[in-house]
Amino acid sequence: MKLIFEFVPLLAFFVALVKADLYVATLVFLIALPLQMACSWVWTKRIEKIQIIVLVIAILLGGTTLILRDPLFIKWKPTVVNWLFTCIFLGGQWFTKNPPIKRLLGKQLQLPPTVWSTLNISWAVFFFLLGLANLYFAYQFDTLTWAKFKVFGSLGLTLLFVAGQALFLAHFCRVDKVSEASGPPTQVTSSPPTQSDEPSDA
Repeated sequence: MKLIFEFVPLLAFFVALVKADLYVATLVFLIALPLQMACSWVWTKRIEKIQIIVLVIAILLGGTTLILRDPLFIKWKPTVVNWLFTCIFLGGQWFTKNPPIKRLLGKQLQLPPTVWSTLNISWAVFFFLLGLANLYFAYQFDTLTWAKFKVFGSLGLTLLFVAGQALFLAHFCRVDKVSEASGPPTQVTSSPPTQSDEPSDA
């Protein structure tokens, strides 16, 4: 539900682009994004810091597109945001005790440190590649094709990546369940030999 709710400004951007042009779509997006944040505040009574950062980036790049009438600034926005996520995941991996992915999912999952590290780096690489893909579509294709990738392609790739991560984590969940079901190993002790067990001198 949250993912669908966050998708609304992008969908509004795409519809406005199809009906009008990129500049109208950018204006619609800059209006829809803070409205989405306001609704999120009303429903959850909280706004994540990253939402504010994304809003600031959108206003800066989107506003520059509207002022200079240059579409490249708003086209760079997904790449800047994705590479910001890459820096957050890698910085958390190198300079903090727990990687960011563990802080996000640590209450739901119990995993070895090496697995948390693998997950964290995989998300960093995914966001970096997604940013590169956005630039490829921005510079090699027309605006509508870029927008289709930005709105629908990126979402599809993200869902596929999450599904792959779920399959990866399912292995560790099965291992944990098997370990819990088997319980601690049973200690076998031998009783001291009785008199009848001792060899006779006869």
